[in-house]
Amino acid sequence: MPKMKSHSGAKKRFKVTGSGKLMRRSAGKNHLMLAKSGRFKRKASGDQSVSPADTKQVKKLLGM
Repeated sequence: MPKMKSHSGAKKRFKVTGSGKLMRRSAGKNHLMLAKSGRFKRKASGDQSVSPADTKQVKKLLGM
């Protein structure tokens, strides 16, 4: 049986921390930034953790 390949799109979108948590980028930061407030842009600037409901699926895509 060959090795399982991890999902190429998921590799680019998620990263695993040292403690094993899955981190993702905040939504809404690609375009139309002039219409969005500075408060929104600051809140969306950092990484966020993946919700527990999606963790199982993301781990499967990453081959964990």
